[in-house]
Amino acid sequence: MAQAQLRPIALYYWPTPNGWKISIMLEECGLPYVVRPVNIGQGDQFKPEFLAISPNNRMPAIVDPDGPGGKPISVFESGAILQYLGRKTGKFYPADERARVAVDEWLFWQVGNLGPMAGQAHHFRIYAPEKIPYAVDRYTNECNRLYGVMNKRLAAHPYLAGAEYTIADMAAVGWTTRWERQGQDPGQFPHVKRWLETLQARPAVQRGLALAVDDAKKVDMKDPKVWNLLFNQRAR
Repeated sequence: MAQAQLRPIALYYWPTPNGWKISIMLEECGLPYVVRPVNIGQGDQFKPEFLAISPNNRMPAIVDPDGPGGKPISVFESGAILQYLGRKTGKFYPADERARVAVDEWLFWQVGNLGPMAGQAHHFRIYAPEKIPYAVDRYTNECNRLYGVMNKRLAAHPYLAGAEYTIADMAAVGWTTRWERQGQDPGQFPHVKRWLETLQARPAVQRGLALAVDDAKKVDMKDPKVWNLLFNQRAR
């Protein structure tokens, strides 16, 4: 009996390192999906219909019409989405508990360390209205430390979780492509450089990183309204 064709997953997306995690995973798994742009420069992330699936007003998020029990499910937070898609497909997220623990360790390392610290480095190095040397040095140096952690790991293993390419690598690759914004020199981290080149050679990674949204090119980060939406949020 032929398997029923999966309906497209709705990907709530904007072309950022966090958005790329999910576009890469969907491409790697060959899952059908449709992009629902979340224009963070216009405040789409605060619309009630988006908050209903992503209460932290952050993208990415997904809605899978073929969720558990054949019923729709929404998932927010990039790490949770990667785990869900890994369980759904049985790909890039091993069933063996020891192997899965290693994936979870490095996935959580990314969502709790590399992503937030690199994001702060981007902010204080590029977007802050005034250059604060302490903040620039603090986050640039922390990124350097994290690249060092990754470099040591990758000196002993081809991928972050070990011998196999997994969702942990997908989580980290987008942020690592922005090394220049973080004030890092890839020559200092040869094993990270090797790993990054290996991942960037994968066709699905290329497609995931290249997933564009036309309106993203029109966002003016110097516009005070855009800046306030992104960097001056308070409780609503």
